[in-house]
Amino acid sequence: MDGVSIIPIHGKTPRIHDSAFIAPGCRIIGDVEIGADSSIWYNCVLRADVSRIVIGERTNVQDGSVLHCDPPKPGDPEGSPLIIGDDVLIGHMAMVHGCTIEDRGFVGLGAIAMNKAVIGSDAMLAAGAMLLENKVMGARELWAGRPAKKLRDLPDTAVAGMRAGVVHYTENARHHKGAIADLDD
Repeated sequence: MDGVSIIPIHGKTPRIHDSAFIAPGCRIIGDVEIGADSSIWYNCVLRADVSRIVIGERTNVQDGSVLHCDPPKPGDPEGSPLIIGDDVLIGHMAMVHGCTIEDRGFVGLGAIAMNKAVIGSDAMLAAGAMLLENKVMGARELWAGRPAKKLRDLPDTAVAGMRAGVVHYTENARHHKGAIADLDD
């Protein structure tokens, strides 16, 4: 993976499924697991040096996003790993830190999700929103603002749009992977 940094630390090496697309400029460090057909787009940083980052299948982390976690500490023996499910969309320049994003969750452009927050299945954290620590978004909810608050439940059309986005990014990642491979020939 030319132009990609895969860095082991503290005896932990990133585990990336062969079908995943990792774009040039990415930095993937430590206890990171990336599932089948997921894509990590240009210039993302995934730093799991103090806990773990788990990314499911067909999930995309778009350009310039930063993913991190928090270590165990007194009163919090689990710390704040970052757990991301299947078919998740994470928009450009998002900051996702020590939270849980359930299957088919959505994080908008430039949004922030903090430690121990939960983004439910088919839920959307709007562009630019900040989901504070320990806040829990229910399934199919739209949250927006700084700090983020629930605006409404998502209609079927919005959920269908997010699912179409997953299909688009999965296919587009294959095209980018092929284009990069052609450069190496």
